[in-house]
Amino acid sequence: MTTSASQAYNPHYDPLVAKDPGTGSHYAPTYWVASAGAPPDDDGPLVGDTVADVVVIGAGSTGMSTALYLAQEHGIQAVVLEANLSAWGCSSRSGGQGQNASGRLTRSQWIERWGLDVAKKMDTEIRTGFENFKALTSGIDCDAIDGGHLYLAHRAKKLDYLRNETRVRREIFGYDTQLLSADEVRRNYCDEREQLGAMKEPEGVGIHPLKFTFGLIRKARALGVKLHPASPVQGWETGADGIHTLRTPTGSVRAKRVAVCTGGYTGQALSPHTRDKILPILSNSMVTRPLTSAELAATNFCSHTFLTDTRTLRFYYRLLKDNRLQIGSRSAISGADAQDPVHLKLLTDAIARKFPPLAGIQIDYSWWGWVDVSHDLMPRIARPDPQQTVWYAVGYGGNGVSFSTWAGKRLAERVAGKDAGQAVFSLPIYNSPLEYPNLFNAVRSQAFAPFRRFGQYFLYKWYWLRDEKL
Repeated sequence: MTTSASQAYNPHYDPLVAKDPGTGSHYAPTYWVASAGAPPDDDGPLVGDTVADVVVIGAGSTGMSTALYLAQEHGIQAVVLEANLSAWGCSSRSGGQGQNASGRLTRSQWIERWGLDVAKKMDTEIRTGFENFKALTSGIDCDAIDGGHLYLAHRAKKLDYLRNETRVRREIFGYDTQLLSADEVRRNYCDEREQLGAMKEPEGVGIHPLKFTFGLIRKARALGVKLHPASPVQGWETGADGIHTLRTPTGSVRAKRVAVCTGGYTGQALSPHTRDKILPILSNSMVTRPLTSAELAATNFCSHTFLTDTRTLRFYYRLLKDNRLQIGSRSAISGADAQDPVHLKLLTDAIARKFPPLAGIQIDYSWWGWVDVSHDLMPRIARPDPQQTVWYAVGYGGNGVSFSTWAGKRLAERVAGKDAGQAVFSLPIYNSPLEYPNLFNAVRSQAFAPFRRFGQYFLYKWYWLRDEKL
């Protein structure tokens, strides 16, 4: 069966302050939802009391890949609980840019933080995850385009930064990364008027993220995975015997092990293991009407390779297969402010600045979604308390399109007890839990959660000043 939405979509939902993520809510009005086709069958809301070996919370790409690999590689048929509809969160709202990355830090920053030896091991792990993602996209109908990635300098001073990043990738990590001139970008990719040159990474696959996650769902359910949408976890108790009881509006499930895969939609009330451990931030995205032949010629779009600029508050954009322009960037500070037209204007102004022939073009789809940012800008696939059988995979910081599926594979290994003795789990993203964000140490309690937005507001002002003026 396919679960129908039972609640209207709430554009003001904010996981930092909301007590309830909703129950079977409609999808956000995204281009992905409009073009993905019918959702795959599911098992309906959880009804009554049941027992499971493993419960996965969250039916996005992380949760469904975790369930898929538990079944495929470890013979464990998990039960997946999803508050709203399948792939309701990040997986139906992201930019679909599958990069050879995860978290917000670059490879040169890995070296600065952890040293060369650890950085090389991290690169091997992330690269292996990207290749696994690439293989998955070849077996799922998700409009995959293996066109690499362009990192565009939006100011002249950023060329030195890109030159160094290109050198690090080539000389230290062995990638065929190239530095392109502004003319090469205009001639071979698109006439993006703001850019002054770019770093080209051959590794990059753009996808339709919702079609991709729907494909993961079909693969997992074919192996016996149970998926229950409209089943938010509203109560979580752990007995003296270590057994977890998760309560939903219409049922409960007792399980030996729990994997939390809720990304930027991780509510404060879900679990002490995740409370206040990530900062959810909003990202805005829009998709234009299809470009005409004249507009394609005027912008010289001759590639579907996806692009990102060098701002801290970056813009990400690409030409989709049906010749629509997709563009995204930061959005409101809080969910309550998400519908303010100023956030839409940020993107339409960027279109006019980057592609002047498209100024004023009709916008067919506009939406926003929550991104999970960790205290150190890197994800965690970890067991936060060795005394409890709970694991999580969160904190991608907007770079989870490709790595989320590898995180699911590694999470499945951990939940299945196959991580002992594996050297890879000594890497920083695996060997420590999430911590409180340092910026908000003084306001950890949920009562003060809304006040963290003040810190975010001033941080955004500083980022803008550094990106545009300094």
